[in-house]
Amino acid sequence: MTSQKQNEPKIVIISGYSGCGKGTVIKRMMDKYGNYAFSVSMTTRDPRDQEIDGVHYHFVTNERFEKMIDQAGFLEYAGYTDNYYGTPAAFVHENLAAGRDVLLDIEVQGAMQIRKKIPEAILIFVSTPSAAELENRLVGRGSEPPEKVSKRLRRAVEESGEIWRYDHFVINDTVEEAADMINGIIREGASAPLPSREFMETFTKELIEINERREREGK
Repeated sequence: MTSQKQNEPKIVIISGYSGCGKGTVIKRMMDKYGNYAFSVSMTTRDPRDQEIDGVHYHFVTNERFEKMIDQAGFLEYAGYTDNYYGTPAAFVHENLAAGRDVLLDIEVQGAMQIRKKIPEAILIFVSTPSAAELENRLVGRGSEPPEKVSKRLRRAVEESGEIWRYDHFVINDTVEEAADMINGIIREGASAPLPSREFMETFTKELIEINERREREGK
């Protein structure tokens, strides 16, 4: 990560496994600490129960999304589990100019696009304490059918191999602790080291075993 003065407005990318609770952590940061702007991503996927257009995502058609691609309207965009996701560029630039730190909740592919364009961006990966807990949270939110949960868990195996590309690694054991840790990284220059090889080998092995079990169960 390129050095950056602590008081300069920052782009902060918060990635993590689907179901790890990063959205809840971001909401807690927004409620507890001041001067953050959250960049609402645009997506072509259908809203989940209780999701609000313009709050959780900007929900659009494939046609509109692809038109914005042609108009260079995204800071980054990517395909993920059969849908497009992207970060509208104008919002990010406007808030940085106003002196606000901008939080982006995006996946690995998009994060790496921004890292190439903006090397000083801070990249943080959020995880559950274990693979079993990740499955529990995905199943527990009850917003997707079992086959979609399985697809997200299979994707998590791929994402585990990308964590080394991030600057910091935060385990979301409790929302409050995770929010405080991420705020400390951004505002105080705190460090959250990347996980050990042993942790990631165990986590990935458990993910693979969970996926194999779900496949046997026809999920």
